[in-house]
Amino acid sequence: MQTTNTIADKIAAEHDLTKSQGKALVESMLKTIGEAAAEGEEVFLPGFGKFKVKSTPERDGRNSLTGATLKIAAAKKLSFTPAKAMKDKLNK
Repeated sequence: MQTTNTIADKIAAEHDLTKSQGKALVESMLKTIGEAAAEGEEVFLPGFGKFKVKSTPERDGRNSLTGATLKIAAAKKLSFTPAKAMKDKLNK
């Protein structure tokens, strides 16, 4: 499994940076994507994919233990759609 630290270490090694500089770059990128998503913007990274905010409406749900009906509140979620180049890389 890749973590922020392992990705940062790899970036640091590839670009002759310190580990802390690599981590700062990764955290800055993630923060920027998060801020854009919070404002409802799409984030497109060519060759990788698109992050998009989607709204889910309020809906009825069911408690699996009791069978009681309940309301599930409307919410926003962040979805990711891989770019064609990424899909091709995954499926070769």
